[in-house]
Amino acid sequence: MPWFARSAARAWRCGPAPAEVRAFHLSLPDYTPTPLTELPSLAGAWGVGRVFVKDESCRLGLPAFKALGVSWAVHRVLAERAANGEPAPVTLVTATDGNHGRAVARVARRLGQEAHVFVPQDVHPRAVAAIVAEQAKVTEVPGPYDEAVRLAAEAAAAPDAVLVQDTAWPGYERVPRWIVEGYSTLCAETDEQLGAEGVADGPDLVSVPVGVGSLAQAVVTHYRSRPSGNAPALLSVEPEAAPCVLESLRLGAPVSVPTGKTTMAGLNCGTPSSIAWPHLRDGLDAAVAVTDADSSRAAGVLAAAGVSSGPCGAASLAGLRAALTGAGAGERRRALGLGPSSVVVLLSTEGAAANPHPGTGC
Repeated sequence: MPWFARSAARAWRCGPAPAEVRAFHLSLPDYTPTPLTELPSLAGAWGVGRVFVKDESCRLGLPAFKALGVSWAVHRVLAERAANGEPAPVTLVTATDGNHGRAVARVARRLGQEAHVFVPQDVHPRAVAAIVAEQAKVTEVPGPYDEAVRLAAEAAAAPDAVLVQDTAWPGYERVPRWIVEGYSTLCAETDEQLGAEGVADGPDLVSVPVGVGSLAQAVVTHYRSRPSGNAPALLSVEPEAAPCVLESLRLGAPVSVPTGKTTMAGLNCGTPSSIAWPHLRDGLDAAVAVTDADSSRAAGVLAAAGVSSGPCGAASLAGLRAALTGAGAGERRRALGLGPSSVVVLLSTEGAAANPHPGTGC
């Protein structure tokens, strides 16, 4: 099984996300915390104390968590432009496998801005239609995600255009950092909801799906910046078709990998974000890669529990199940520090199907 583990991650520390991010999200008229649902059957099957899933199938009117990062980043971009006396409207440019681009398009439409979204090959037509329904210009790219990112960056060099990309590279890191900061609200909600469930010290393990690693960076930042309390194990999960973080961890340096076809389209990324990499290298306890079949089975388990989850969101369940079962499971369990009283959180980052309409429902 594609697997990597290291022993020092829980001792590593970093600075926290800015406190004003949560206050900004609380000010949004359609903000509400997403549900945290307990799954007792999985706790029994895995031999742990409690299992919860953070359900991001309806976040700020969209069926994925991405709007948290986009809304904060665009807020920062527009505030900076206004302070500098730069003209409006502006065109927000991005590349996407689906959910991030739709979030950029939605935020642009609501704020009276334009959006231009580059979409790589093999993205589902329904995802493309959902972006178009947000009144964005869409350019379909006959290549993989990394090529779409390159073309979006070129287009954003035009006057009155700004790249709002959820991956970073040397020379382009400020806006992606704002996006990562926006994701911190998801983690803060999770801790508060666990507290309401009687889990005062937070989780013992968090399983997070990974594409370029921006959400995982936010999770690492949140749990490795806490001055006290439990330091949970953090597990990243990728498709076997695009394991860029897993391979980078194995080699000890960020690398690009060729990507193949996968139903986990939002995770089909070949290069880790430059700002995410140091956090993933030092703060992740383990990484695993799963197949499309693994993700599909996991989505079925979540659906049976009443949680709508697409292939990317269900990867968190698929990855932990792969780690805790089969040959070598005992060693992997020890690497994650899991025991019969452990509390596990699975981040389900998207709903089962995108809503193609530009309204507020999910």
